[in-house]
Amino acid sequence: MEESLNAYFAFLIVGAILVVADGQLIMRASRGYLRSAYADEKAANSMGRMIGVLFHIITLGLLMLLSTVNIPVEGAVQQVVTKLGIVLLLLGAAHAVALSVLRNMRERQSSQRLTQETNAQFEERRNDEHQPQPNVNPSMNANNF
Repeated sequence: MEESLNAYFAFLIVGAILVVADGQLIMRASRGYLRSAYADEKAANSMGRMIGVLFHIITLGLLMLLSTVNIPVEGAVQQVVTKLGIVLLLLGAAHAVALSVLRNMRERQSSQRLTQETNAQFEERRNDEHQPQPNVNPSMNANNF
């Protein structure tokens, strides 16, 4: 009984360390990745943090659920190794989803920025075309000087 309890806690501790480490990598990397798309650095940092927190909550929840599942293998060590293998596969999938979400956010922000810049240039040109042109008297030419 004590061996299985130790294995249970070992699984939870190692699994939580893996989740937190991967989540921190996502949070740190997302800040730099999103800064190029967001005009405001605080917005990029905030969005990166929110994605990181969401990643942590979901993957820690999956870890907790997996800790209660009994996998039919021999011995506590095999149980821990098997469950950690499943955790790593789930972390890989969750990491891929987080990257996909970040890519979509970046593309959407970049597209919006490009649209805004294009609209601003269009308005600027339109305003330049409507500026009054200098009045040139056709009777004045180079020969009158």
